[in-house]
Amino acid sequence: MGAIKKSVFTKVCMILLIFTTFNKLYAQQEAQFTQFIHNTQSYNPAYVGFNGEKSLTALYRAQWIGVEGAPKTQLINYSAPSRWRGLSMGFGLVNDKIGPTTETVVNLDVSYTISLNASSQIAFGIKAGAHILDINYNLLNQDFSLGPDPILNNAIDNRFAPNVGAGVFYYTPNFYIGFSVPTFLETLYFDQSSFLEAKDKMHFYLNSGFALALSNGLILRPSFLVKTVTGAPLQTDLSAAVLLKERVSFGLSYRLKAAVSGLVGYQFSEEFFIGISYDRAATDLGQEIFNSGSLEVVLKYQFRKNVARSNFSF
Repeated sequence: MGAIKKSVFTKVCMILLIFTTFNKLYAQQEAQFTQFIHNTQSYNPAYVGFNGEKSLTALYRAQWIGVEGAPKTQLINYSAPSRWRGLSMGFGLVNDKIGPTTETVVNLDVSYTISLNASSQIAFGIKAGAHILDINYNLLNQDFSLGPDPILNNAIDNRFAPNVGAGVFYYTPNFYIGFSVPTFLETLYFDQSSFLEAKDKMHFYLNSGFALALSNGLILRPSFLVKTVTGAPLQTDLSAAVLLKERVSFGLSYRLKAAVSGLVGYQFSEEFFIGISYDRAATDLGQEIFNSGSLEVVLKYQFRKNVARSNFSF
């Protein structure tokens, strides 16, 4: 019985995907991440150069495990200060796959940081990106009883679209707040003459957090991320993690009306960190008969040169 329900749910998901693909998409959502505190660069270019050190981040997310065609995302971010004071640069690569659709995004990030006083800084960033879209309709289970659908014979191969974004990021050793719009341009992927239209709309991000020292080497680190885009509900992620002895971190995250997550992390050395999160949907989608939850793994390596550590370590 469980297998039957799972199969039905998979077909419903594919039908919804096809329906939205063959109609106007006014708010094509960008990839989402539970461990957003370790992935700030992907949505705010002003974060590049944070802590004044080189940093390499790799992330993998498998969403709705057990559902055929569910989203899978791989990400790599690198950032480093330049030889010019206050100027930092970085690049990012994101591969996002859902059903027959694969989107690859390559970004170049540049930020300039201004010291306001001995403990606070503000950074301004610019993001230049290239989006490449592929849609392989052969991966869909098509019904040929009435003949082939001519629309599904025209696969989308390496559809290229440039974009540009910007952000601002203010931070101290124990507090940060940022605002960004990673894509200003509304990208039209399909020609209106074929009545197929999909647009990447502007996404607005607001993120913030602080660190509070507790007793016995504990540091409490609450944070939030708010994302909004025209045509889609406001998305809010709330997270609270505890850092123990600057090594072990653990906590919970809640995406409003969407998912509950558990997070654990371990700082193996001054340079290397690994974090793991597991999500369960806070809707009917979270039922075991539908999927086994979502898994996210992040690896981070920081090329430290005697730089003072932030209480956030992100």
